Amino acid sequence: MSTLPNILVTSAAGKTGLPVALQLREKGFPVRAFVRRRDARSETLRRAGAELFVGNQYALSDMRRAMTGMSVAYQCAPTAPNGLHFNAVFTAAAHEARLDHVVTLGQWLSAADHPSLFTREVYLSDLLMRMPADITVTSVNPGWFADNYLMVLDMAAHLGLFAMPLGAGKVKKNAPPSSEDIACVAVAALTDPGRHAGKTYRPTGPELLSPDDIAAAMGRALGRRVRYMDISERMMTKALRAVPPENYSEAAVSQLAIYADEYRRGAFAVNAPTDHVERIGGRVPERFESIVRRTVSARPDLRRSLSGQMRATAAFLRLLLTPALDLQKVQADRDYVRIGDPKFSQDDADWQTTHQPRKTPAIAGFAA
Repeated sequence: MSTLPNILVTSAAGKTGLPVALQLREKGFPVRAFVRRRDARSETLRRAGAELFVGNQYALSDMRRAMTGMSVAYQCAPTAPNGLHFNAVFTAAAHEARLDHVVTLGQWLSAADHPSLFTREVYLSDLLMRMPADITVTSVNPGWFADNYLMVLDMAAHLGLFAMPLGAGKVKKNAPPSSEDIACVAVAALTDPGRHAGKTYRPTGPELLSPDDIAAAMGRALGRRVRYMDISERMMTKALRAVPPENYSEAAVSQLAIYADEYRRGAFAVNAPTDHVERIGGRVPERFESIVRRTVSARPDLRRSLSGQMRATAAFLRLLLTPALDLQKVQADRDYVRIGDPKFSQDDADWQTTHQPRKTPAIAGFAA
């Protein structure tokens, strides 16, 4: 009979939840995968030997049932304006179920007074999770994922453009981690709570990259020249609104615009890269070019072709015709909670203190 702990993985079909669940199964741990519905991703989990639990993560009754018999859990809140509700439900159910240990997926930007509602809710959720004295917690706080750049990979493949509002092309501002590398740090903490309880980790990629570096890596993986284009925040909102709404809601777009501002300010470059993927997760962090190559190999539609170029051109024209999003109006219409004096990360003394910035030369956009 197995003595390994039963582990619940929430958002188990998501960007980090899926690799967390699969890596746990590779190590032989029993996994209950909380998913919204049965689909190709849940079938992957089932084939790997995970127990599927189909339910609503925002419903306390479902979360209570999902935690029955569990002792450890991965808390991965959806990126949504109701993320705090999810985390309150999770925390209440975890306390009732007397879980031993929880690993939370947070944010590098997490702060009490951040301009992003989503980020403030992450900060509050982490505080809530640490309140029950009988549960130990490990926080995994990545920054800007490598996956975020892949949103525009189609345009790079067919039009040779990597267009994002990331500021000057030559300035190195991020060490992007793969979802799998983020997952391996979470898995280490889930499988060895005694070693990692109370700790906070920040998985990154192996090196700081500039937007020009990102474009060049995409080009090598795609076998063509790709040029970085620094676009306006307004153009970014048009681009994200031009894709299917189930992928990028207006709420998500409004927050991504704030994170892009943080990117330009250099917040994701502070203390990057770290050694947490290798030291905690036990693997060499994946280079960005390798991440792109994996994506390209899995997507035949990214191969250069006349039909692909026509689709990309049509998407670009649709982008131009899509109205830009009024970010302030979105927050007002949705009655987002506002605070009187929001502070970006590097303007926040508490954030600076807790993130222990190293004494390094300043780069354009932020002070070390």
